[in-house]
Amino acid sequence: MRRWGRACTLVAVPAAVLSWTSAASAQGWLADRRFTEGPGIRTGDLELHPGIGGEVGYDSNWFYRSHNEGPTIANGAPALPPADAAVFRVTPSFYVSTLGRQRQEDGNTRLEPRVISFRGGVAATGRFFLGKDTGRQHNIGLSSDARLDINQGRPIGFGIFAGYNRLIQPQVLADPNLSFNRSDLRAGAEVIGMPGGGTFDVRGGYQFHGALFEESNGVPYTNLTHEVSVRNRWRFRPRTALFHDTSLRFISYPNADRAVNYLNDSTPVRTRLGVTGLITERFGALLAAGYGATFFQNPAAASSTQYDSINGQAEGTFYLSKGASGADEPGQATLLLSTVSLGFLRDFQNSLLGNFYNTNRVYGRLEYWFGGKTLVRLDAYGEQLNYPAVFLNTAGVPTQVTGEFSNFRVGGGLFAEYRFTSSFGINTTIDYVQQMSDTQIPAGTGVGGAPLVFDLNYRRFQAFAGVRYFF
Repeated sequence: MRRWGRACTLVAVPAAVLSWTSAASAQGWLADRRFTEGPGIRTGDLELHPGIGGEVGYDSNWFYRSHNEGPTIANGAPALPPADAAVFRVTPSFYVSTLGRQRQEDGNTRLEPRVISFRGGVAATGRFFLGKDTGRQHNIGLSSDARLDINQGRPIGFGIFAGYNRLIQPQVLADPNLSFNRSDLRAGAEVIGMPGGGTFDVRGGYQFHGALFEESNGVPYTNLTHEVSVRNRWRFRPRTALFHDTSLRFISYPNADRAVNYLNDSTPVRTRLGVTGLITERFGALLAAGYGATFFQNPAAASSTQYDSINGQAEGTFYLSKGASGADEPGQATLLLSTVSLGFLRDFQNSLLGNFYNTNRVYGRLEYWFGGKTLVRLDAYGEQLNYPAVFLNTAGVPTQVTGEFSNFRVGGGLFAEYRFTSSFGINTTIDYVQQMSDTQIPAGTGVGGAPLVFDLNYRRFQAFAGVRYFF
């Protein structure tokens, strides 16, 4: 059984990685500060936004187990069928910022941008489960960030930022001592140049990111990233801008020799050039194309498959109400603007399974505000995830266990809230994700020495109803 548990680690990690995005923004109101914050409490030059939310709901597959069945499937029935549970979530939050220029205006007098501005906040989510296999899964996630800007809006400015997230990632075996909970640390700084009154701006910065796994089961997958980047934008019409961004990362796995699967350090690079703006008063678009490559160490080795291709994005946004005329980019017009967006994204991401994957993603979003009381946000997507061959780390020698393969993932989410007052509302959050794959990865042996496999298919449905009080 020990061998089975160790091999399950190989694919339990990437299965959890595929859910990081949705897990990090489980509460719909935390995904966007426009939804998080209420009228605020002013004290001097600061604005405070405390809040608390409570939810009750259902989770069909907390452990991301496969819905396929078979005697050789290590992560599905009959050995480990999907486990559902009732879930309670409690989310207190607190955000603070200096007053923006709009909040400082007195009558028709517009004030100069402040020399120093700050925004920061923290939100914690406690999860409490009622279910046969989930009784030991109670835990607390955390999300926090802060940013300090100096000389914002002036010819030369500086920004310093940092963040800390604690992500709760269960393991298919349901043992909390074998979970993949991790702490994400982020810190960095940038220099902003805005000559010519803001028509052109350029940003150069550095950022550190550390993904630190808590349990000994996950420590081998701890990774560190150093990134340098350059971004610039040129506004050549009131509603249109050209933009460019280039980034270079240095990614390392300090404990890779202890990992079950083969992990390779890399120096990925991305660059793209695009245009964004409003074509009409009601329709905006974003078009961008560029290049990306992984540059793994030991490029001549069979285990160092490289990604080297064109990346791109195309997005169109239709504004359901007037008021977009002052915007520079789709989705950034006003705080209370209703929109419909459709887009396509081609990119790559580093991964703990196969070291990277390429994604081709189609997505859509509806954001609808009505009367300042009703908010609806609906997201849907479908994507193809292309992986290179997967290698195990066998006695320090990479051993291939699969060829190249593709997974397909579809999903969607709904967040809806009705606000009785400017500080109190009821809401619902619904989320669904399903991954479809023809790939099964060897997962050791079971009773009697029979070979086992880890099936990469899964589906998960979540539904919550809650109340929220916020300033």
